[in-house]
Amino acid sequence: MEIGVGIQSAATKCIFDYACLNENGHEICKVKDCINNKLLFVDKSECTCSYSMHFGSEFVCNCPVRKEIYFKYKF
Repeated sequence: MEIGVGIQSAATKCIFDYACLNENGHEICKVKDCINNKLLFVDKSECTCSYSMHFGSEFVCNCPVRKEIYFKYKF
């Protein structure tokens, strides 16, 4: 997948060395819902990175790379 270099460099807390961008890499978390084109609700059972966090009883992903993948490729 292709994303902007600036977006990748903004993900300074990535513990998987951007493996979500490789075909044989880490599977990215499943987006359950997106609110206002900003807030990605994810399935916590699939999301193990440092960018996921509690939001009430749900989890959101704040990873700039994951957000760009979602908005660019719609998954």
